[in-house]
Amino acid sequence: MYSRAEKSKIRKGFWTAFGQYMKPVPSETGVRVNWSNYKTGVKHIFFRMKAELDFASIGIEINHADEELQQLFFEQFLEFKKILHAELNEEWDWELHHVEESGKIVSRIQKTIPKVNIMDQNDWSKIISFLKPRIIALDGFWANMKPAFEEL
Repeated sequence: MYSRAEKSKIRKGFWTAFGQYMKPVPSETGVRVNWSNYKTGVKHIFFRMKAELDFASIGIEINHADEELQQLFFEQFLEFKKILHAELNEEWDWELHHVEESGKIVSRIQKTIPKVNIMDQNDWSKIISFLKPRIIALDGFWANMKPAFEEL
């Protein structure tokens, strides 16, 4: 069992390693990007990557406090679903109005890989291999589709 400080250090080490691994990769627009903390530039839309004790995931999160506006953003993504899945070369899971443990309501589009553990350095390459092509694909999608969301 790890202490809170040890868990924090291992997590920080993973995300630092991921950031270093991704550092030479330019964004679709040619600009340097902080891949670990990708900024979409559109309020209430986030690209989230998680690495936990039993899974890793990547996704789009819409967290507007107004559920109707959140749904509007979600529906806009649905309009581009075929384009998104073509860019990703796979289908993702779509969930409107998911209630998080904190009680916050978000909508998300995500892909998860089970049975990987951020605390096990032997799994880091699997997690990075899962996240890397998907965040690059999301960036490619976003480079073309962002204007449609800026107007909402």
